[in-house]
Parts: sequence; structure tokens; C-alpha cells
Amino acid sequence: MTAASLAAERAARDSYGRLLAWLAARGRDIAQAEDALADAFAAALATWPRDGVPDKPEAWLLTAARRRLLDGHRRRATASAAEPTLRHAALLAEEPEPDAIPDHRLALLLACAAPEVERAAQAPLMLQVVLGLDAARIASAFLVSPAAMGQRLVRAKRRIAASGARFALPGREGVAARLPAVLDAIYAAYAAGAQDPADGGALAGEALWLARIAAALAPEEAEALGLAALLLHLEARRPAARDTAGHYVPLSDQPPEAWDGAMQAEAEALLRRAFALGAPGRFQWEAAVQSVHAARRVTGRTDWAAILLLYDALLAATASPVVALNRAVALAEAGGVAAGLAALRSLGADGRLAGYQPFWAAMASLAARAGETAEAEAARLRAAGLATDPAVRDFLLRLSPS
Repeated sequence: MTAASLAAERAARDSYGRLLAWLAARGRDIAQAEDALADAFAAALATWPRDGVPDKPEAWLLTAARRRLLDGHRRRATASAAEPTLRHAALLAEEPEPDAIPDHRLALLLACAAPEVERAAQAPLMLQVVLGLDAARIASAFLVSPAAMGQRLVRAKRRIAASGARFALPGREGVAARLPAVLDAIYAAYAAGAQDPADGGALAGEALWLARIAAALAPEEAEALGLAALLLHLEARRPAARDTAGHYVPLSDQPPEAWDGAMQAEAEALLRRAFALGAPGRFQWEAAVQSVHAARRVTGRTDWAAILLLYDALLAATASPVVALNRAVALAEAGGVAAGLAALRSLGADGRLAGYQPFWAAMASLAARAGETAEAEAARLRAAGLATDPAVRDFLLRLSPS
């Protein structure tokens, strides 16, 4: 890959969401902003190899996309003399300082959660337009087919364009109403980034940044605080999931001293604030699960009975097959392998888990512990085949089949 291609890829990874949010905030149309930004990246790949990578690639891309979008608004204004189009063109004509491009990502997230957008499309739309994930990757996060997800995203963008949704922070009540979908998207983005070794932690870091911003924006919303606490706990441990040779290290084998104590302390403070608000919810319970794991740093043991109780509450609230999977694993630790394996087997009928790699990894582990060698081996190989992380795949393939 050439230096120009690498620079464009780095800019797409680091700046896509910020650039698109700025363009959408000025032009008021997500699809047009996406097209303009795509043209800017295409222009970069055509000109940077010849002219050299600019000193400020993000500013170069924004200028190119802004001009493309501005030309479109001017053509439409000339054809229709529409006042809104003229106003948007005037906003686009205001060129920001290259070193101080305003960050409108949270406003764009909230715009994607507008009432006009169907609930099932809100979080996926945020992942695509703010964090640049493609439909296939988003579909995997939500356990649906890429084709169905693609159609859902197209419909959502059309509804936003037709509604004239505002790309600015709504008032306090508006933030509270739209916040659940925003939190869902941030969580899914973190999960996607944490599971992608090629990402290098960039997407996970972006998601954590957005979670902190959401918590600061809505300090009286317990679930916003809960999500920030959850992601801080997860991020505190993420680097410890690899040893110095790059091999995968499961949570049970991670040395607690390798975890980030400052992040864990921040997470605990946020979680205490969330619980004090008296409005328990999914993200607070999930953060509490991670808090119990973090306590191993002090106690030297994991309180699986407490974790099982938390997953009972989560399952009752969400009916999520992923939560049911995690509960089965906790049940195996707290109530015996046979009970956990039986719970896991009962989930096999749920088609949403058929291609879900953690399900087969858990099945391989519990079946092996129960002495079900053939079942464990089949599940292990299936889990390895579904693994997108080479380190996880290598870890599964290195496990003894006996």
C-alpha cells in the first residue's frame, strides 16, 4: 500500500465521523454529505500519489467535500430559488479553521434518533454515518442479514431527509427521549472496535469518548452514566487480552495488575452516581457485572453468584440471546458445569446465535469441562471458523481437543 493510500485510510479511520457530522450539520442531508465525503476520498486517492500527502489531510478532505456539497446546493438553489437551500449553502461557505473543526458527532447521533426514524434503524444508522461502519459489519453486531440491514439504513436516511431533521443538540427533554438509541449505538460501536484487531483500538476509543460525552451531556440520566462506566471497565482490561507475543488471553487468565486501575476507579465512581439516581437499567447492570470482575484485583476471586444474579436481572429486562449466553456461562461457574451446559444447549434453537462465535466458544469450553469430548471438539472448530480475530482463532485451534 502506498503512502497516499495509507494516509487516506488513516484519515478515514480517525476523521470520517467528525467530517461527516460537520458536513451534515451545515448541509442538512446525510446522504448528500456521505456522497460529498466519498468524492473527497476518491479525489485524495487520485491526487495525493501525484502531489504528495497534504500536511493536514483532514482539512484537505473537508475542503474538497465542502466544495462538492456547496456546488450541489448552489445548483439546486439556482433551479428552485429555495430559501432553505440558500441558507444551507451559506453555512457551507463558512470554512472552519483547519486545526479547530467543530465536533458535531453527538448532535448527529441525536439527529439519527429522530422520531421519524424507525426504532430498529436508529442505532445502526448512527454506526454507519457517525462511525463509518459498513452494513455487513453493522448487521453482524445486530444479528441480522447484511441485505436487510442495508435496506433498513436506506429507508432511515430517506426519512431523515424528508423530515428536515435538525442537526443540532435538542433541548434537555429531547436529549432524554433520544438517548437510549444513542447509547445502543455507542455500545455496539465499542463492541465492533474491540473485536477488530486491525482497528488498533481506534473505534473502541471513539466509542468511549462518545460515552463520556453523553454522560456529561445528560448527568441525570442513569443509563448514560452506566454505559460510560461499562465501557471504562471493558477498556481498562482490553490491552490485557493480549500477552507480549500477541497471543489471546481470556479474562480468567488475565493478571489483574495488567488492568488500568485509573479507568476502573473512574468507572466505579460513575456507577455509584448512576445507582444513586434510582433508575436501574441494562447498562448499569452490565457495568455492575464488569465491576464484579474488576474486584478480583482486590479479592483475588470472582463472585460468580453475584454475576449470575445480575444476569438474571438483565435477561428479565432484555430477553437478549447474548445475555442468556452470558448467564449460562455464569451459571456454569456458580451452579455447576452441567447446569450451565444445559442452559447453553437450550439456546441452540435460537437461530440468531447460529453464526455467533462466542456461543460456540462457550459451548466448546463447557462441553469439554463436562467430558463431552465430541461435542466440545465440534463446537471448538466451529468457533475457530467463525473467529474474525486471528489471535482468538489461534487460541481456539491450540486448545487440546481432549
